[in-house]
Amino acid sequence: MSSALPCERLAAFAPRVLSAGLPRALADLPSPEWLCALLQPSAEAPLRPDEGLRAAVRDLLRQRGYRPTGRGKPSSEYLVAAAADGRLGPINAVVDAGNAVSLHSGLPISVVDADRAVAPLHIAVAAAGSTYVFNASGQEIDVAGLPCLFDASGPCANAVKDAQRTKTGPATRRILAVVWGCDRPFADRPDAAAQWLAAVLGRLGATVEPQRTEGG
Repeated sequence: MSSALPCERLAAFAPRVLSAGLPRALADLPSPEWLCALLQPSAEAPLRPDEGLRAAVRDLLRQRGYRPTGRGKPSSEYLVAAAADGRLGPINAVVDAGNAVSLHSGLPISVVDADRAVAPLHIAVAAAGSTYVFNASGQEIDVAGLPCLFDASGPCANAVKDAQRTKTGPATRRILAVVWGCDRPFADRPDAAAQWLAAVLGRLGATVEPQRTEGG
């Protein structure tokens, strides 16, 4: 993206966006051992989740009426529970990178295939009645009131579940990652998480570029 990504203003909302080009197709970029190790809750990491931050992320998502509970809770909470139960395993290199940083930072992270998302892109709160399919089984999520990444076809990613139509796959060569940050109670956490994610992707050989967001 050559220009700033339009972003709807919300209290305490501090998303960070990265674009990255992979050195080869994702199918030919397996997750190395060091990355798989980061999916363990006991792994050495520069950031740690915090109960106050967990509550702040939920408060952020509640602002326009979304209820971040049960199956609709932030993806970062799901990762913490899955890792604690030994259920968090590798998926693919870029998803694993996002999951590892999300697990330890406490912030939800979306990773989408930039070539499957149709420009123009923006971040906004989804309107009433907004839904999309989030898995290969065809299950849908109601995203009304939830801050989402939108492409020309509608919402395609958020802090809970990402759309199936823009998920990464074997042929992925370019990605867009969104750190769904909030600037309270840790004002430096969104930038720290984005910088760490950029470093992890860079270690995989990706060319990473931070993308500006511009409030409307």
